[in-house]
Amino acid sequence: MIRPTFRAVTLFAAGIPLAFGMLLADEESWPFVVALLFISCFALLTDAILMLTPGRLSVDVHIPKVLFIGHTDALMVRLQARSQRQTAIEAVCDLSELIARPPPLLAPLNARGEALLTFPLQARRRGTAKIERLWLRWQGPLGLVRVVHIVPLDVEVSVTPNIRAVRQTAIQFSDPNAFYGIKAQRQQGEGSEFEALRDYVPGLDHRSIDWKHSARHRNLVCKEFRTERNHQIVLAFDTGHLMSEPLQGITKLDHAVNASLQLGYVSLRAGDRIGVFGFDSRVRLFSQPSGGVGTFWRLQKAASELSYSEDETNFTLGLSALAGRLNRRSLVILQTEFVDIITAELMLENVERLAARHLVLFVCLQDPGLEETVDGEPFNVNAMSQSVIADEFLRERRIVMERLRRMGVHCLDVKAEQVGPEIINRYLEIKRMELI
Repeated sequence: MIRPTFRAVTLFAAGIPLAFGMLLADEESWPFVVALLFISCFALLTDAILMLTPGRLSVDVHIPKVLFIGHTDALMVRLQARSQRQTAIEAVCDLSELIARPPPLLAPLNARGEALLTFPLQARRRGTAKIERLWLRWQGPLGLVRVVHIVPLDVEVSVTPNIRAVRQTAIQFSDPNAFYGIKAQRQQGEGSEFEALRDYVPGLDHRSIDWKHSARHRNLVCKEFRTERNHQIVLAFDTGHLMSEPLQGITKLDHAVNASLQLGYVSLRAGDRIGVFGFDSRVRLFSQPSGGVGTFWRLQKAASELSYSEDETNFTLGLSALAGRLNRRSLVILQTEFVDIITAELMLENVERLAARHLVLFVCLQDPGLEETVDGEPFNVNAMSQSVIADEFLRERRIVMERLRRMGVHCLDVKAEQVGPEIINRYLEIKRMELI
């Protein structure tokens, strides 16, 4: 598709009053007007002939098959022109709403007629995204005409929870020789489950000496212990409208899913059993707790099925249904969100009822916008009132967290980028203390 550029339209628009002025001044000057029009049309035709045509341009597009939520991938476009003319090509990619729209790119062709365009692809929500088409645009050497070339793609890409972060966390948590890391690692000497016998050496705890085996072997022998295994862990997700709010590019629910997958991998490797529970106005998903690292794909599939909802969360129905489906004491990791004390009253009542039998870890994500509003300098009355309201929200949030702690609930109110390691560290601490 060939179109005139703004430069061509401007030149023709400027020539119209000039031609009328010449005709009004001298009627015999019409040959000059015709010559001016002929020169303008000839310039347009020459620019169209000399410019790069779509048939002489090959386009090779590389699209990733899977996008991970919260992770930026790349769509690669390689251009090869069968022409030696220096041309700058502008490209725009049409995407579905699940992916953040990348900015337009401008890439000049090199001496060999090649160019490489890299579009950043950052998924906003889980689901099936569609990359529809690629728009290419370039001008002729005179800048009078422009070609718009459409490359249809129609490629569907799956947007899944961030498994790459799970792999990275697994590497960091599985290295027993790392001097620095993201967890406090204690492998032996903790817990009450018998691990092995070893010879006593100075420095070991005298209370660990097994006197019967020591008398039998005529040598001091100590017991080694490890933390108990086969605990039941339930990842409870609030999928209501508050969890669908965006935070640092993705929804709070997706932050919770990514962090829970990291915890799921670590807990499955530790020998525990893990399940998934999702609810908003009603129960949306329940996956029975199961164990073994081989069942991680089930956890990933269940987490991917958690849908976004605009409904108000019914904590009475959701937490009561969860309590009725658990047949043994479990660690319930509840990832939810609240606004103020009034809306949190019903949540507090049901969490207290759940904590009477199970161990509850309550997880919320901090909103950096509230803290910036409170700490920012108020330039006018509106900014001052916003700062006061934000400070009141934070104060009520601290009150709710304190009430939960007094109920015996473990609480985490952390930033989005820290929620994964913090949940894992709290899980390991709970296991070391044998609270489950």
